[in-house]
Order: sequence, then C-alpha cells, then structure tokens
Amino acid sequence: MMEPSPVLLILVLPFVSSLAVVLFPGGSREPATWITGVTMLACLVLAVSLYPAVSSGDAVQFRIDWIPALGLNFTLRMDGFAWIFAVLVSGIGLLVVIYARYYISAEDPVRRFYLFFLAFTGSMLGVVLSGNLILLVVFWELTSIFSFLLIGYWHHTQPARDGARMAMTITGMGGLALLGGVLIVGHIVGSYDLDDVLRSGNLIRSHELYVPALVLILLGTLTKSAQFPFHFWLPNAMAAPTPVSAFLHSATMVKAGVFLMARLWPVLSGTPEWFMILGIAGMASFVLGAYLAMFQHDLKGLLAYSTISHLGLITLLLSLGSPLAAVAAIFHMLNHATFKASLFMAAGIIDHETGTRDLRRLSGLFRYMPITGTLAMVASAAMAGIPLLNGFLSKEMFFAEAVETHADSWLDTAAPYAAVLGSALAVTYSLRLIHSIFLGAPPESFPREPHEPPFWMRFPVMFLVIACLVVGIVPALTIGPFLHVAVTSVLGAATPPYSLAVWHGFNVPLAMSVVALAAGALLYLVAGDYLERSERPPLLGRIKGQRIFERFMVAISWRWAHLVEDVFGTRRLQPQMRLLVAAAVAAGAVPLIASGLSFGAFGNGATDFAFTGLWCVGMTCAVAAAYQAKFHRLAALVLLGGTGLVTCVTFVWLSAPDLAATQLVVEIVTTVLILLGLRWLPKRSEDVPEPSGWLPRLRRFRDLAIAVVAGMGMTAISYAVMTRTPPDTIAKFFVEKAYSEGGGRNIVNVILVDFRGFDTLGEITVLGIVALTVFALLRRFRPAPDSIERPEQQLIQRSNDEAEPEMEAGATKAEYLYVPSVIMQWMFPVVIVLAAYLFLRGHDAPGGGFAAGVAMAAGFILQYMAAGTVWVEDRLRIRPVAWIGGGLLLAAFTGAASMLLGDSFLTSYFRYVELPLVGKIPMASATLFDLGVFSLVVGATVLMLIAIAHQSVRRLRAARLEEERRRWN
Repeated sequence: MMEPSPVLLILVLPFVSSLAVVLFPGGSREPATWITGVTMLACLVLAVSLYPAVSSGDAVQFRIDWIPALGLNFTLRMDGFAWIFAVLVSGIGLLVVIYARYYISAEDPVRRFYLFFLAFTGSMLGVVLSGNLILLVVFWELTSIFSFLLIGYWHHTQPARDGARMAMTITGMGGLALLGGVLIVGHIVGSYDLDDVLRSGNLIRSHELYVPALVLILLGTLTKSAQFPFHFWLPNAMAAPTPVSAFLHSATMVKAGVFLMARLWPVLSGTPEWFMILGIAGMASFVLGAYLAMFQHDLKGLLAYSTISHLGLITLLLSLGSPLAAVAAIFHMLNHATFKASLFMAAGIIDHETGTRDLRRLSGLFRYMPITGTLAMVASAAMAGIPLLNGFLSKEMFFAEAVETHADSWLDTAAPYAAVLGSALAVTYSLRLIHSIFLGAPPESFPREPHEPPFWMRFPVMFLVIACLVVGIVPALTIGPFLHVAVTSVLGAATPPYSLAVWHGFNVPLAMSVVALAAGALLYLVAGDYLERSERPPLLGRIKGQRIFERFMVAISWRWAHLVEDVFGTRRLQPQMRLLVAAAVAAGAVPLIASGLSFGAFGNGATDFAFTGLWCVGMTCAVAAAYQAKFHRLAALVLLGGTGLVTCVTFVWLSAPDLAATQLVVEIVTTVLILLGLRWLPKRSEDVPEPSGWLPRLRRFRDLAIAVVAGMGMTAISYAVMTRTPPDTIAKFFVEKAYSEGGGRNIVNVILVDFRGFDTLGEITVLGIVALTVFALLRRFRPAPDSIERPEQQLIQRSNDEAEPEMEAGATKAEYLYVPSVIMQWMFPVVIVLAAYLFLRGHDAPGGGFAAGVAMAAGFILQYMAAGTVWVEDRLRIRPVAWIGGGLLLAAFTGAASMLLGDSFLTSYFRYVELPLVGKIPMASATLFDLGVFSLVVGATVLMLIAIAHQSVRRLRAARLEEERRRWN
C-alpha cells in the first residue's frame, strides 16, 4: 500500500476540500470558511514539518510512474525553494481566508468563492511542487482557469467579466507557449524530470533549439507575471474581490512566472538571449509600472501597477546572470509578497469601510482609522524601500548588482540609472498613497461613515506588517536561514557569499538609495497636486493596453473569422462534407502514392454466398438511403437502420457477440433519437425545380467522383489489409491475461475497463462533453415555422374527427396508440432488469456498462414515446447531469484508488467473494469503473433525449400563443 506522503497531502488537501465545499448548502458561510481555513493551516503545518528535511539540502520527493518510457510521471519535488513558496502560498492563503471571512458579503455566493479559492491554491501548490515539467504545465494552466473564475467572481459586473477574460486569454496563450518550450527542453534532455533538466544546463544552452525553447518558456513566464508587453491584464484584474487580489497578486499567480524563471535560472541563464529578453522586459516593466502607478486614482490600480514594477525589478535581477542577483531576486520575491499582500488587504478595508477606493475622494482618513492607517503607512514605506523595513534590504542588493558590469551592452549600462529612476518613482507613488488617503483634511462626506474594521479583519495586515518590520530590523536572525535554504536549492554550488546586514557602510548602493528617496520625495512635493488632477499619464496616457487587446480580439474573433467563413464557410452541409471528404482522400492518398499499395493473396478462393448476400443487402440499403435522404428522410432512416442491422449480423457471423450486442442497442437508440430529431427539420418538397444547365450537372459529377474515389480507396485499403498475413499482435497477451490479471472471461470488456481503461475514461469524458454540448445547442434551437404546425397526417385525422358528430377533435390521436403506450410503460421494469443483466454479466459474457447504459436509456426513450414529455417528467425525477458527473467521478475515483495502494492509475483488483445461497462469485474493482461508464452513458443519452423532447413542449407553447393571437385579432 502506498505510504502517505506529506508532500502529496499538501497538494491533495486543497482539491479535496474544494470538493467538500461543494457539498455544503448554498448559504453555508461558516462551515465553508472553517474548512478552507483549516485546510490552509494543515498545508502550512505540513510544509513547516518538512523544513528539517529540506534544510539539509535534500529534496523530498514523491513519485508515481505513469509512462516512464515517455518521461511522463507524477512527480512531486520539494526542495528549499519549493518549500519557502509552499509556506508563502499556504501562509498568506490562511491570512486571506481570515480576512475574507469579514470582507465577503453574506449576499455573495460564499461557497463558490471558497471552491475556486481552494482549487486555485491546490493548482499553485502544484506549480511549486511539480517535479516533472509536463505536470508543472498542467498545474500552470489550472492556475489560469481558476484565476479566471476568481477574477470573474462578481460576474454580474462588466469589468469583472472583461478582466477575467483578458487574464485568461493572455496567461492561457502564455501557457501554450510554455508547453511548447517544455516539449523542446524535454526533447533536448531526453526527459521531463526536473532533476534531469536541472543537471543539463550546458547541454540545453549549447543546443541549436535553445533559442526557440527559451523564447517560448519566457513567453509563458512573462505573461504570467504581467511583464512588458503583457502587463496590461493585471490592472484590469482588479475588478476581483480584494481577497483575490491580495492572494493572486502578491504570493501566487503573478509570482508563478518569476518562480519558474528562478527555478530554471541554472539551466537557461548566462546567455545573451536570456539577458536581452528578460533585461528589456524587466527594465521596461520596472520603470513603466512605477510611472503609471503615480497617476492612478484607483487605490487597487496603483497597487497593481506597483506590482508590475516590483516584478519587473525581480525579472531584471534574474536577467543579469549573476548568482548574487539571483539571491536578491529570491529575497525580493519574499519581501514583495509580505508588504504587497498587506497593502491589498488594507485597500480592501478602506473600500469596505468607506465605500470607495478613489484617491480623490479619500483624505484625512487617519483620524477615523488610526490603526489601519499606521499599518498601511508602514507597508507603503516598505514598498518604497525605507530603511529598517524588508523592502530596503532587497532594494540595496538590487542597487549593488545594478552597478556591476555583467555584459558589454547598453542594457547593462542603463541598469543603474533605471534602478534609481524606478526606485524614485516608487517613493513618489508610495507618498501619494499615504498622503492622499490618510493625511490632509477629510472631505465633507464619505459614501459610508469610516471606522476601524473588526480586529480579525485587521489581524492579517498587522501580522504581515510586523513581519516587514522584524525582517527589516533583524534579517539575519529571521529570514536568513530560510532564504539560505531557498537560495542553495536553486544555485547549488554556485551560491555566493552574501550578507543580510542592515548597515554596510557608506557605499554606492547607499548613495543610490539616498538619491532615490530624495528624488522621489521632491517629485511628489513638486508634482503632487498635478498627480491628483491629471486624468491620464502624459506621453503614454493615450496608449491603452486594454484597447489594443480588445481590437486584437475583435480582429481575431470577428474580422478574421468572417474572412475565413467567407472563404471556406457555407450554410449548406453539402459543401462542408465535400471539403471534409476531399481532405480525407488527400490525406490518405499522399502516403499511398509515396510508398505504394500492395495486395496479399486472396485466400483459398472459397466464397460464402450467404454472407455475400447479406452484404449485398447492406450495400443496397446504404445506397438506397443515400438516394432517399433528400426528400424521404423517414425512408432513408429505415434503410440506414437496415445497414446497421447487417453490420450487427456481421459481428455475430464473425464471432464477435459483444460487439453485436453493443451495435444492436446503439442502433435502436440512435435510430429513435434521429427519428425524433427529423420531426423538427425544415420540410423538403419535390415540387421545387432542380437547377438545370451544364454547371449544376458538372457539380454533381464532381461530387460523384469524390464519393467514388473515397469509397474505392477505402475498399482498396481494406482489401490490402485483410489479404495480408497479419503481423504479431498483442491479441495473445489479452487472451492469456484477461482472466489471470483482469478477473474476467469477456476479453473485450476486460480490455475496455482494465487494460485500456484510460482510453475508455477519455472516451466517456468526450461523450459527456458532447451530451452537454447538444443540450446547450438545442436549448437555443428554435424549429422552422413550418415545423411548428401539426404534421399533415394529424391535421387530416383531426378534420375527420371533427366531421364525426360523436367524436371530439383529436380523439383518434389520443387513442390509437393507447395499447402500445401501456405496453411500453409496462416494459420499463423489464428494461431495467435487462440493463442490470447486461451490466452484471459484462465482465464474463457479452454485455458490459456501455451496452447496459444504452439499454437503460432505451427504457427512458420508451416512456417518452409512450406518455409524452410532461407526463414522464412529472413522475420521474431524471437528473441526467448528475448521472454524467457521478459516472465520471466514480470512474476517475476507481482509478485513483489503485494509486493509494501503490499501483498505477486504473489498476484492477479482483477476488472471489462468498455470498449466501449464491456461493463464490468473482468481484473485480473494474466493475465499479464499468458502473461509472453505465451511469455516464445513461445520463448522456437521456440528456440528449430531453433536449429533443422539450422541442415538443416549445411547439405546443408556440401553437397556443399563435391560436391566442389569432383569437384576439
């Protein structure tokens, strides 16, 4: 059995808790808060407990082999750098939960907030703890998805929807680029294991694919950390609730980019390409973010641009390629997380207690909120780099590295000047934040009467501000050991000697700090009033990243899409089918022309005339169905059913009863569903004249030629395959191992639910997605006007009923299927028993979850056909979406249970169980997986049935409205 690993628990706990939160009632505010807080605390305690292990220089690992041959393994790896980030994520996450308890309104969907929050936390911890690059990319994209949901939490507001969409688009595209870069790195190294990659720095840097890999990976990291030129999504994400901003934009999402830069620093740094790409992006973000922050009137907007600036500082440090610069970058990641999280939460308190976060409407707030004001001012001072605060220490290290020579480049020459300029602007926007909000005369009125928040709402801010002070005063005793563990895990033997002393004497970095502090203060004294009055920044005020993004999105989703639609699109199905078939013919012809096609011996020459006649019937039905499809859809469907039955008999003939049973039930259900759907298609009339002339005739011959080539091509390929001697296959393996390792005698079913269970899991997932898509499309579908009216046969019968003096209109329609409808209703229990029979025998005889699910769905179809939509749904509480979700979860959890026992995902177990009166029967864990398949197939089929059946309800409603309209007119 698999040993429980603390690293695995740290990752799994948030996801498990998020699922637990879903089970709470909608208004469960306190239970959801408590379970989220306890989860964050548990992750923090587990991470702290691993400090002795990582402090010794070792990495705590957990590994589950998946596809070792391809380097795809579920590997978790916690070294010192991952440890300090895990503590940061879980620690600040705990503080944010305490804060959110008082910030989130009771009217908001609190359960949904904590669901997304926990899922995002788990995704971020996955990024930090991943020991496999492919696994890291998976969690990377999950952070984009759940951040989209968190930013759009207040989805009833337009800014929240726009900000979430922008963040998802930018970071999602970056994630795709990261995946490409990771695949290239894995190709170079021959493995995706992080340890192997970190040992292959020289190999990667010297490879010809280094530059493409570097560009793609940096695209992913720069978009994630909102660095120039992708910085514009972050300010728009401020439409999220403040707890989300405090968590995502201090310690988690935006830190993921710089985290990965630092993680891969030993592998990718030290080249001119690394220096130029990151140096330009970092320097531009550092200076531009600080410049734009000065002019923001929204408090959270100011903090957003300051975040861009500080992340630019970290990016610039990492670009330098110096080990000391990497130390400073890692140190500033920690410092920025503390003072920026406290500032975001202080901004939320101000907004929560005053009703506004507009700097022009806030003034003199210190007299109303002295404690909050003091905390915010200290955190702002840390952000500005004031001495005896943590921000000052990492800024001094930044200045020390900026003045060093790292490369003979204009970028390296400009680094110290950009460092002083960006730091001076940071002082300016920090002073503006303090002065505009807390100092000066208060306005005549606030939207709400300001007052101090509850203690526990203020506690997270207080805790983080105290951390800023303590680290700033005694850094070597507080953060020093933890920083050393993180740095050595990244740099290894290249770790340089460094000092965390507060005072280094009079030197160039100190002079740069003094100049930056003085210049920033002087700039605010001179331009403070102008900053308050200005509507937009000069020079760059007209350049709006959001406007560029929106125009780009319009160009892609509207103009370019319409261009492609004009060239390739059509409202008619026939041209689309022509393109698809022609593309398939071309794709099949190219390799055949290149390598040729040879045929094997025909065989012994014996011909089974009965089998040949059977196939002649099937081919005749297929050709006749195609001929009748244009005007006689019902006849075409019946003929198509004949072809399906021939296929079913063929499976029986060739000794494949399992396939035959599945084909039979699928044929029945799909025929009925198509028949129900045909009712709502527009009518076709043979009276419409066919186009004449040589051009339409030429089009018909072209389509005929494509069809003939496609059919003859498939015939030739099939003949070539079937007349050759088959090579050695794995069929013998399945025959030998089906019972001994799968516990079943039905080899086909054992393959589906055991040997190829992962394929089946993917297939049922696709089936569920298709069912949901069909339902969504049909909800918006409105039949053609000529399909809303009653069918012609019913109208004729209705007129006949009206002509009879003793009959009411519609009496024949209500009675002519009375006996069959009663029989169909009585058959429902029989169908249930048949489905149970097919399911229970499926592991040892023809049947299984899929066939049983389709048979069960046929029972529901019979009820809809017999009694109608309204009658059935009044008596049967069918929840097909729950069937789909439950089936998918059961199948997935069955596979995950084997991992808890130390085996691969979806490993099957079986044993004989003694039952009273029955005796010994084989029981396999794959049966539970098959039960999930059964549930999903039933749910998917019934969901599509409901979507079609509800068209009848809409038709009746439309008909009644039309009759009322005529009566009133």
